Amino acid sequence: MKTDIEIAQQATLKPINEIAENLGLTNEDFEPYGHTKAKLSDKLLKKMADKPNGKVILVTAISPTPAGEGKSTVTVGLGQALNKIGKKAIIALREPSLGPVMGIKGGAAGGGYSQVLPMEDINLHFTGDLHAITSANNVLAALIDNHIHQGNVLNIDPRRIEFKRVMDVNDRALRQIVVGLGGPLRGVPREDGFNITVASEIMAILCLSKDLEDLKTRISNIMIGYTYQEEPVYVRDLKVEGALTLLLKDAIKPNLVQTIENTPAIIHGGPFANIAHGCNSIIATKTAAKLGEYVVTEAGFGADLGAEKFLDIKTRAGDIDTAAVVIVATIRALKMNGGVSKDDLTEENIDALKLGMENLQKHIETIEQFGLPFVIAINKFPTDTPNEVEYIKAWCEEKDYEVALTDVWAKGGEGGIELAEKIVHTIEIKEKNFKHVYDLDDSIEAKIEKIVQNVYGGQGVEFSSKAKKQLAFFEKQGWDKLPVCMAKTQYSLSDNPALLGRPTGFNITIREFRPSIGAGFIVALTGDIMTMPGLPKKPAALNMDVTETGKIVGLF
Repeated sequence: MKTDIEIAQQATLKPINEIAENLGLTNEDFEPYGHTKAKLSDKLLKKMADKPNGKVILVTAISPTPAGEGKSTVTVGLGQALNKIGKKAIIALREPSLGPVMGIKGGAAGGGYSQVLPMEDINLHFTGDLHAITSANNVLAALIDNHIHQGNVLNIDPRRIEFKRVMDVNDRALRQIVVGLGGPLRGVPREDGFNITVASEIMAILCLSKDLEDLKTRISNIMIGYTYQEEPVYVRDLKVEGALTLLLKDAIKPNLVQTIENTPAIIHGGPFANIAHGCNSIIATKTAAKLGEYVVTEAGFGADLGAEKFLDIKTRAGDIDTAAVVIVATIRALKMNGGVSKDDLTEENIDALKLGMENLQKHIETIEQFGLPFVIAINKFPTDTPNEVEYIKAWCEEKDYEVALTDVWAKGGEGGIELAEKIVHTIEIKEKNFKHVYDLDDSIEAKIEKIVQNVYGGQGVEFSSKAKKQLAFFEKQGWDKLPVCMAKTQYSLSDNPALLGRPTGFNITIREFRPSIGAGFIVALTGDIMTMPGLPKKPAALNMDVTETGKIVGLF
């Protein structure tokens, strides 16, 4: 069996200008980055303002497991399949982070014959967007420390600086550090730490900005820390928002690439869904909606994380109208949620599958609460048995759920035609009655309680003493009317990664809050969630190499 990279390297790509021209773009609308990548103009969206919007299809999934769900693969395959049935479809995805690429999770470019290409570039440096975000973030961090060193006119309390440095790799050794050691010429000593770039507020801001001016305004609103009198200090107080925006002037432009079957794909921005809001940029999604009849986009991890944040945070910020949802599941992952170990997944186990369906059921109920029509996509694996497939089909038929067996990894768009036809039909005949899980006027406590009870299926919320103090302060500042971005494990509906399936009767513990005022939301940290992940015992990097001819090997 060929690996993803072997399949990708044998594909025939069209010149990127041909992909752009097929979308009706002129030379002024895009800038080629080599032969197979391009940046779309940041003025393109405004130029197309009067064009009607295509239908936005959100792809989400059940709770992820080490067995894999293939959400990005289904997203790419569905986009290819829609084009095969005569629809003008465009894919909108996030950019991969080097953290999971070099670590354990892998990239985010799809797989098999449903990949976005060039996958090597996309999974590595791509067009440099993540590097630009890293640079902007760390320039701000340096300016903060320099301001304190040069006299501290703003009276910033070095013990209460909230803004952290970042890097785009998993490095647990940098979670908590001390900077400024070595005497007066080397700065003011203080505790600091690193987050991973995809957890940076600047990443979230880039993905939620409408244009360059909005980007600058949001950057100016970043709350960097507090004075000795416990008053917030913002980037606008340092007067450096212009310089930081300058570093992002190209990164704000969406990236145009293509799939193995030459379906256009816009890839832009990449916040994680377990520690950030987990969606590609508003600019990318809205641009795709102007260029195509259908937009297939995805949000990270399960419906409890990515989909909730897409629908409660991104659609509010970008005024995005979601037409329907695809919920991806695999028989392997359902069996793991039913208690089967990873080593035993190849054996038929209807009893475990039956238990695992409870996880799928909860994610379905979550999408139903948003009032959106949906189709279940069973992402086919070679080890799936006919009895297991029939069990799922019968389960869906009994509950009157639309379901499609997809084989897009092995067959590309051809393997997603049933799903494409069903999602188009669902959009045409099913009514939607979209509503958010919470109102912005709700208190932060009420917002979190509604998410926990309605989306996670939990009992209630417990707040640490630190979190309670923060809530009182946030209300005083007027931040309590912002959306909430839950930082939670992706593996469980609860905040305990060991509780698989559909746990009940649990409470979610809010350890602390991090105000992301520039991004426009409050981050609630639950359990032991880390904003700087670590590498596994055997990182994926051990398998990677480049030959003397420049050919990349071992990248999935």
